[in-house]
Amino acid sequence: MSLSGKAAVALLAAALVLGPLACGGSKRVRRLQRQEIQQRLRRLETPGLVIGEFTLDDHAVVDGDTIRVAGLRTTLRLLAIDTEETFKSEADRRLYEMGFDKYLQAKQGPSPRPVKAATPLGEAAKHFAEKFFAGVRTVRLERDHPKDIRGRYGRYLAYVFARKQGRWVNYNLECVRAGMSPYFTKYSYSRRFHDQFVAAQRQAQQARRGIWDPRREHYRDYPERLEWWNARAEFIWRFEQEAMGRDNYITLTHWDAVRRLERHLDREVVLLGLVGEIKLGDKGPTKVMLSRRIGSDFPLVFFDKDVFGSSGIGGYRGEFVIVRGIVSKWHNRWRHRDELQIVVNTPGQITVSKMVPNYSGWDTEGEVERAEVEAERQHWRELLQQQQDKVEQEAQP
Repeated sequence: MSLSGKAAVALLAAALVLGPLACGGSKRVRRLQRQEIQQRLRRLETPGLVIGEFTLDDHAVVDGDTIRVAGLRTTLRLLAIDTEETFKSEADRRLYEMGFDKYLQAKQGPSPRPVKAATPLGEAAKHFAEKFFAGVRTVRLERDHPKDIRGRYGRYLAYVFARKQGRWVNYNLECVRAGMSPYFTKYSYSRRFHDQFVAAQRQAQQARRGIWDPRREHYRDYPERLEWWNARAEFIWRFEQEAMGRDNYITLTHWDAVRRLERHLDREVVLLGLVGEIKLGDKGPTKVMLSRRIGSDFPLVFFDKDVFGSSGIGGYRGEFVIVRGIVSKWHNRWRHRDELQIVVNTPGQITVSKMVPNYSGWDTEGEVERAEVEAERQHWRELLQQQQDKVEQEAQP
């Protein structure tokens, strides 16, 4: 391999690990010791409530619920908040100019579920975040649960604290208090700050701040959203209460879920998971994939189509379910490896939430997050290509 080729590969590897640090940024960021950055990145993958302190990226605020820290390729998924989207396409801007109510109706389309869309309040939430983090160099990242490390698309899950007047202030909580976001319980109540979030949302509602001000342009369906999210959170909370002290109760999103399932091979477990892709089998079994990280979903196998239909799980795509069954192993001949599964023989093995509205499997939020993650990946691919081209040009005689 030529010198320029080796340099390009080395640069590419460093950029994959260090992200913005390797791809430029201010002198302040570049002066950070590489060893210190790597230690911080390792802490992101270490279970525990406190992740550590990180330097904000030069362009830290992406929108009201998305920020970047130096040395990390992906953005953070901020817990317990869900701000409205910012305008990222000219098509949305043109559609919005036709009138806000018509715009919302068009964005809703045929989906029975509440959808995510760019709004003026989404822009306001971004400005709120920019103001909150103005002058802040270091943030403190913490988790809600020591085993919930990443979301489905690889984003780290975190509360973000900034030091204000000598104390650490929870941005997620202040975002709700300012009316920039509701208390977002779609993936569980906050285990650490539930009462504070409830109080912050009540303050914002009573003061008619942000999304609670009827005169401003924002989503009109927050009552429906809160009803849906809270029904999901209640379902999760009841599972977690029942799981206390029981080793065979497993939450699939936890970092050690697969390891625990392996320990329970040929034994019964009670599994909490989110229904993802449903693969209807014409000649073979039907498989319901419980979502985990991309590429590592967990299969529920239905050999009997009547059992699949009677279980009701087909109408709960994108929703949490509880599965009771024996962990077994099968050989995936396409991937040439053994994989775990649960075979569902009776409808009673599946428990669904009767409180969750019937949205017939729509998953609009997943579409938005997938698009955001792909945009991030494309951004870094372009940066890496630019750096590789630069190295090769400099290496030429």
